[in-house]
Amino acid sequence: MSATSALPRQVKALIVARAVNQLGGFSLAFLTVLLNRSFGASLAMAGVVSALFGLATIPSRLAGGRLADRWGRRRTIVAGLVGLAVAQLGLAAAPGLIAATVCALLMGLAFELFEPPSQATIADAVPPAGRASAFELLTTAVAAGSLAAGVIADVVGRWSLRWLFVVDAGTGLACAVIVWLVLAPDVVPRRDDRPSANSTSAASLVGQASPTTSANPASPTSPAIVSPLAASPWRDRALLLVTASGTVFALVSMLMLTALPLSLGAVGLNPANAGLVMAASTATLVLARPVLRTRLAELSHAATFAVGYLLMAAGFGGYALAHTLPTLLLPTALYSLGNLLVMGRSFAVVSELAPAEASARYLAVYGSSWGVATLLAPLVATWLIGVSGPAALWTVSALVCAAMAVAQPWVVRRVRGLRDDLGVIHSTKTMADRYDAVSI
Repeated sequence: MSATSALPRQVKALIVARAVNQLGGFSLAFLTVLLNRSFGASLAMAGVVSALFGLATIPSRLAGGRLADRWGRRRTIVAGLVGLAVAQLGLAAAPGLIAATVCALLMGLAFELFEPPSQATIADAVPPAGRASAFELLTTAVAAGSLAAGVIADVVGRWSLRWLFVVDAGTGLACAVIVWLVLAPDVVPRRDDRPSANSTSAASLVGQASPTTSANPASPTSPAIVSPLAASPWRDRALLLVTASGTVFALVSMLMLTALPLSLGAVGLNPANAGLVMAASTATLVLARPVLRTRLAELSHAATFAVGYLLMAAGFGGYALAHTLPTLLLPTALYSLGNLLVMGRSFAVVSELAPAEASARYLAVYGSSWGVATLLAPLVATWLIGVSGPAALWTVSALVCAAMAVAQPWVVRRVRGLRDDLGVIHSTKTMADRYDAVSI
């Protein structure tokens, strides 16, 4: 029996639901340009509103984990998807900038609610030996959805940017229906129930799939029960150092997502072409994964980080010089390969730092870096494009990545010094296979 066929029915259904939801997943990239072009906001004001969205995703992520613990995973996933869809429909129908701003804020508050419980559901329903296969299937499904989403964004965006959010809302509601019909009903533990010492909570990332572990996987057919959180990992200096460097990576990644439609418009191209560029990025990742898993999986984390950041720097440098759609393809491929390497190894390092009973909480703390990046990216992007043009933005991004190619290996060495009990932090093929899923 194959690893895929052995997966529980509810895991397969949740993966299909995530793929359906991903079909509209590129609407976020067009939020700033929508505010600028359809609602008459200045570039700076559009950046501020998008930053409010990013700020709201931070408590959304934390609330998703807490609601899943206290209210149930299926209810939290469905509530998050429905809430996000309602806010997106409100944004698409908003009569003016004030209403659009309120809807963008509500989108942020709902945006991360469904991620922690959905990832925890997959991890808890699959035994440890099968989780790599489960997340690999999730990777493939989300990649397929992303590839289609890029084409959809290009086609629909040429007609109306508002309709991108309508499409995203529709796919989210379809995902919610699948989840409600297939996932086991929630059973929330009573206050006097004592949680197992090895209970874990969920962890996740903005619009992309993140790995989660649980020491005591639930039966595939049993209702989902999530126990309260244990001690906070915020006192781990090694984790905080990795999270600080991860925030820089998240920022340049979100700059790519946020600024691409704006930069295309600034050089005279249709912002909707960003959908095709993103589809090309996803295709690169899908085609490259087998090679990366066999040829680069055994590289040390330090070496992989250096190579990854240098590829990202080369990609951003190419964007600074490119002014036509065909000339964007090679820089996109370079950036995407580098992003895949850095993203996967970042979460592998965090997982290695975490105690067995706290890996989900460690990943959640590290994942907060993406909330910070989602807040800062639209502000930085609109400011640099408004002052100096897109070439300046991509040049600065390239320089930051070049600096991180030197700094990140130092971070790995420093973490090893802070955590003597770890021995040598290194890559293994199993770890790389599991965590490259979060990059697509």
